[in-house]
Amino acid sequence: MMKYIPNLTFDFLGIVTIVFLGSVIFQLLYLFVFQLRLLFHKQKDLIKSDLPSVSVVICARNEEDNLFKNLPLILNQNYPNFEVVVVNDQSQDGSMHIIKAYKKDFPFIKYIELEKNKHRQFGKKLPLTVGINGASNELIIVTDADCIPNSKFWLQHIAKNYQGDKEIILGYSPYVKAKGFLNKIIRFDTSIIAITYMSFAKTALSYMGVGRNMAYSKAKFLSIEGFKKHYHIASGDDDLFIKDAGTRKNVAIELNPDSFVFTTPEKTWTKWISQKQRHFTTSPEYKLINKLFLGILPFSMLMLYISFFILLFNTEWVYFVLAVFSFRLLFYWVINGLLLKKMQMDDLIWWFPLFEILHNIIIPFIFYSNSRTQRKKW
Repeated sequence: MMKYIPNLTFDFLGIVTIVFLGSVIFQLLYLFVFQLRLLFHKQKDLIKSDLPSVSVVICARNEEDNLFKNLPLILNQNYPNFEVVVVNDQSQDGSMHIIKAYKKDFPFIKYIELEKNKHRQFGKKLPLTVGINGASNELIIVTDADCIPNSKFWLQHIAKNYQGDKEIILGYSPYVKAKGFLNKIIRFDTSIIAITYMSFAKTALSYMGVGRNMAYSKAKFLSIEGFKKHYHIASGDDDLFIKDAGTRKNVAIELNPDSFVFTTPEKTWTKWISQKQRHFTTSPEYKLINKLFLGILPFSMLMLYISFFILLFNTEWVYFVLAVFSFRLLFYWVINGLLLKKMQMDDLIWWFPLFEILHNIIIPFIFYSNSRTQRKKW
């Protein structure tokens, strides 16, 4: 029997075994407490008569190509009553002319021009605040000029959640599928992030959203004074806003594929790493409980891998170690595979075991890299 189940002692191998088992137990608890709840999430029914008037706010800086291609996809949404507020933030290209040209055919465009000011740092928080203050409707839906709604019913599916005590709606914004290993890694990373922040929201621990596809009430935005608490940080118009505005009851999520908003990912490792580093500048501002959960999980992954490989060299315990590791792998693969399918990332399912390992190596490396600085850019 000793060949299959180890006799736990407090020698080196015994401690490693305890670490291994503790990591597996923690990860399975995380899986069942958070991700299973998201997997069985039931979407609210769409009742068109209950849809509120909405204002879509888009901040753009030198986005003439994206505005030309993507703005009509938003203007032609199948929605009873909405306006599109476009804030042109010191653009030096033809953005203004494109927006004004569309305004002739779509009078519900509200155009706001921010004058050039060399003393103001770039970032979305000021133009977004101006756009929200200039919006006519109570429900604000934010997105970017480079974003592509997955259907004409995007607004319907986001706005249908604005009822009862729900003041914030978190949508999903995946990246467009393309050839190459980097594209798969980026889409995997984005999907895992979405699975995490949506499952946390389902467990009343909301900590972030993605500004490419998110909605909130204007009253809520004004009640917390918008981005005032973290205006000095270039990023954070989405995650730090949720930290301040989200409560245990006022956050809803939307995962209908028609509500997805796609965007184009970076095409080089350097640009993607720089983007990730910029996003990480906000994480020190998260609530302690969220930082604990978000930090312990990757740490437990690291401990799992290290202890697993150490125990493999003890031939007496190899069957036990392989059985426990395979049990954990199977559950993670099945549940995350079903979630990836739900997020229209079917091609990543068979890659999950490899990408999970790579993801838990690459992301901490980026996070702790010495070049992590706050970028003053979009």
